[in-house]
Amino acid sequence: MKIRQLLAAAFAAVAIAATTVGGATAAVPTPTPGSLQQYNISSTYVSGLSSGGFMANQMHVAYSDVFKGAGIFSAGPYDCAQNSVNTAQYACMETFMARKTPAQLEQLTRDRATAGKVDPVANLSGDKVWLFHGTNDATVKAAVNDDLATYYRDFGADVVYDNTSSSGHAWVSPLGPNSCSSTSSPYVNNCGGDPVRDMLTHLLGGVNPASSSALTGKLVRFDQSTYAPGGSSSAISMGNEGFAYVPQSCQSGASCTLMVTLHGCYQYFGVVGNALMDKAYLNEYADTNNMIVLYPQATTMTGNPRGCWDWWGYKSADYAQKSGPQMTAVMNMAKALGAGTASPSPFPAPTGLSVTATTETGASLSWNPVSGAASYNVYRDGTKVNSAPVTSATYTDVGLTAGTTYSYAVAAVDASGTVGTKSASVTATTTGAPVCVTASNYAHTQAGRAHQSGGYTYANGSNQNLGLWNVMASSTIKETSPGYWVTC
Repeated sequence: MKIRQLLAAAFAAVAIAATTVGGATAAVPTPTPGSLQQYNISSTYVSGLSSGGFMANQMHVAYSDVFKGAGIFSAGPYDCAQNSVNTAQYACMETFMARKTPAQLEQLTRDRATAGKVDPVANLSGDKVWLFHGTNDATVKAAVNDDLATYYRDFGADVVYDNTSSSGHAWVSPLGPNSCSSTSSPYVNNCGGDPVRDMLTHLLGGVNPASSSALTGKLVRFDQSTYAPGGSSSAISMGNEGFAYVPQSCQSGASCTLMVTLHGCYQYFGVVGNALMDKAYLNEYADTNNMIVLYPQATTMTGNPRGCWDWWGYKSADYAQKSGPQMTAVMNMAKALGAGTASPSPFPAPTGLSVTATTETGASLSWNPVSGAASYNVYRDGTKVNSAPVTSATYTDVGLTAGTTYSYAVAAVDASGTVGTKSASVTATTTGAPVCVTASNYAHTQAGRAHQSGGYTYANGSNQNLGLWNVMASSTIKETSPGYWVTC
């Protein structure tokens, strides 16, 4: 949104907050002061809009051992902003500036996983991901949302991408008070369908119809400082209070799903009151599907005048990692409700993984058998490569590029298909020299080998300048590791 639009939206948001907080009738229950308690949580998911969508992706990637999927309205790929507010605004919302390609951000994620800063990327393979971007959304450009879809698909996630709605920049639900094409407070639109049902159906594998009766659960209002590093939520641009909707069935001990839902900028409780909690249409599905909904709250601080979640580094350079203060706080809340307490993996990580041979186009692996395993999965650079079950403790990966380094891990699988803990990774470098590819600079960018900025072409990974970005200029480059290209 342009500055004038943002100011207008802020004034509108304050007006709505005044009516919502001041006692307007709402379907969401009156908050009950309390604390977060442990429930019987079987699986955990995360969803969000805009800055909350970027944050949802960060949570999913950093804590993929806990989060099994994500539903994201209008956001971009992991750490698109690269710790820069200018990059966030002009490359990851607008597209005036060059941004990292999905391949580059995927490699960054792998590097952080290797360093233990985020969970292993192999966890993302097979995870359910639901993405939404409206054709009237000019706040986060479609190309940026497309990059998020590519990022997840390259890691093997099961992605559904709804990009045909005429929505503006908003969460979309049948209860939305705004028209479909609107981009205005409280940023909840009604487009005539039920994207929330579509999202939950994909993430959970199917849902019962939403409740059409009065909600019967409780909305717990809790102190967020209890879960913030250092004991102060305001110090990390989070509100004093957060909320959690808990259905009666979950209070009674039923096995329940946990959905962590993250608001967008100018959508926190201090501005729009309970508008998102009331109109998102999540609580109605929670009542009929044994689902707890956690609504953490950000707020404003110096460097964050719109109350956004930290997806560009206004509070911490570690904003997208496990050590990020907001990441830690939200994860502490989820764990307090019971996230991550489901049954452990049926098998430990295989040991002894090693590379036994390499050729120009292949790499052979072996590892120690895991007692009781029915088969194994093999992961190359975080993505499962075997299409059929691997029934022995050996595997040969083929179709590789000469002179290129790859990372491998394996996991045991039981007879029901449940995957155990992934092994430590090893690297394999194929023999021969990397294949040099000669093409126009335009063709290199179209093929994902390079990107352009300011009329010039830069090799992905190395960022070497290849010259003018057009069909007349050509260059010869080679891939020395996945997503890393240099001149020959």
